[in-house]
This record gives sequence, structure tokens and C-alpha cells, in this order.
Amino acid sequence: MHDLRRVILWMAGALLSFSALAIAVREMARVLSVWEVLALRNMGGIVVLGAYALLFAKERIAAPRPLKIHVIRNVFHFAGQACWAFGVTLLPLATVFALEFTTPAWTMVMAAIFLGERISGARIGALVLGFVGVLVILRPGAEAFNPAALVVLAAALFFSVQITTTKFLTASNSTLTILFWMNVLQLPAYLATNVALGGELWFFPRIPADQMLPLFVLFISGLSAHVCFTNAMRHGDATLVVPIDFLRIPFIAAVGVLLYAEPFDPLVLLGAAISAAGILWSLAEARQYGARQAVLREEAKP
Repeated sequence: MHDLRRVILWMAGALLSFSALAIAVREMARVLSVWEVLALRNMGGIVVLGAYALLFAKERIAAPRPLKIHVIRNVFHFAGQACWAFGVTLLPLATVFALEFTTPAWTMVMAAIFLGERISGARIGALVLGFVGVLVILRPGAEAFNPAALVVLAAALFFSVQITTTKFLTASNSTLTILFWMNVLQLPAYLATNVALGGELWFFPRIPADQMLPLFVLFISGLSAHVCFTNAMRHGDATLVVPIDFLRIPFIAAVGVLLYAEPFDPLVLLGAAISAAGILWSLAEARQYGARQAVLREEAKP
């Protein structure tokens, strides 16, 4: 069932949340290390999710089971978030979002390898188009090539493993449980990394008063982005959500131009569009395959 109006509203929330999160990370990275910024995001997640579970949630936060898969998921998410955050501080925002948009293509590969999902011609085509899109965005060998973009591409690969393990965990864990333990497990990792690299464990006194607004945005947008995107998926399937999600890239490009005087690069949009075309091709093929399987099951009934 599709509810286009609700999908558009939830995706508008996701678009604003992801963009606000990137801006908050960039602003706070002016006075804090990336590790400290991400640790603050985890602290906010623990407080908000814990309060929600106590006051409003119908279900309680359960123990992380199986713990091994939770740890694997969060190791890769930890690495992906760090790479993404460094990318936000080093690259135009549109480039970061466009490279991150290749994550679904890599997720298809990971799901086929680790979950035994079906490999189809459309999925192979999606991977090829994703690779072509990356080449258009990065333009290796050209003067515009920035090696820092490889960090964001690594983030997309790490996120694909995180998404694959999340799919496995949803069979035995609620979304609330997965997100809460994500913050609990990653917080000490960010703090330990910061200290190991010469930072302070108690860095809060270094947060100036003018960073309170970005800090609040960091707390809220980090969670609202996931909530909005998940609810959009509840009201419409991926073939409806992905094209709307693509609007994140021109939107953040406009934000980069207006707030940070970043140059507008139409090839970044072209590369992202090529990657998005591959994703939509694969999703459409999967939908047709599912419909055929449903017909066959009906015909097989006595």
C-alpha cells in the first residue's frame, strides 16, 4: 500500500534531518575533533532513546542478541560514521552525499555474499552503474580529483556492511533496541580513539556557548533522520522512496553554495543520477520477481 502524501512528508523530514546533521558536524568540527563530535552524537542518542523507552515506548529496550552481530555491525558503522564525518569537513557537501548514495549498490553485493540473497542481472547492472557514477563524481586523474573523496567512498562500503548486519538483527531485535545499543557500544570507542590520538576524555568545557545550537541540532537530527526515513519506508516501498531520497543531493548542493560558497559541480549530480538509476533498476526487477513468486504460490495452492 502506498500513501504518497505521508511518504513525501516523512522524506521531507529525512532530507532536512540529514542535511542538518551534516551542517552540525561541520560547524562543531571547527572547535572539536571529529571523534568528540561523534561521541556527543552518541551521548544524545542514549539520552533521547532512553527517555523515549521509559516514557512513551510500548516495548522496552532488550539485551543485544546476538551480541557478536551487534559488535560487528557497530564496528563497521563506527568506521563508516568516522569516514563520513571527516568527508563532511574536507569536501563539498554535495560530493559527500553523492558518494554516500552509492551505499545501496554495495549493500546488494554484501547481501548476496552474506545473506545468500539472489543475484540477478539487474543487481549486477546496479553495481556497474554505481561504479560508473563513482567515476563520474571522482574523475580520477583529472585536476578536480580530491583524494579525500576516497574516504567517503570507504564510508559507503562500511555502511553497506552495517545495513546488511542490521537486516540480520531485525529478525530478533526491535529498531529501538538496535539504535540504543548502537550508541552505547560506539560511545566508548569514539572516546577511546579521541584519547589515544591525544585528545581529552573530559572535553565538554571546550564547547563554547555559540555551539549550543549546532549541538542541539546534532542530538535531534541524528535520530530524526533515521525515524523519518524508516517511516517513509513503512508508507511506500523503496521504488517510491529512493527517487525522493535522491533530492537530498541537489538540496545539499544548494546549502553548500549558500552557506559555504562551495562551487556547484553538475557532474556530481550526473554521477549520483547514474548510481540512482542502477538502484531503481534493481528495485524494479526485485518487485517484478516478488510479484511473479506470489502468483506461482497462489497457483500452487490446492
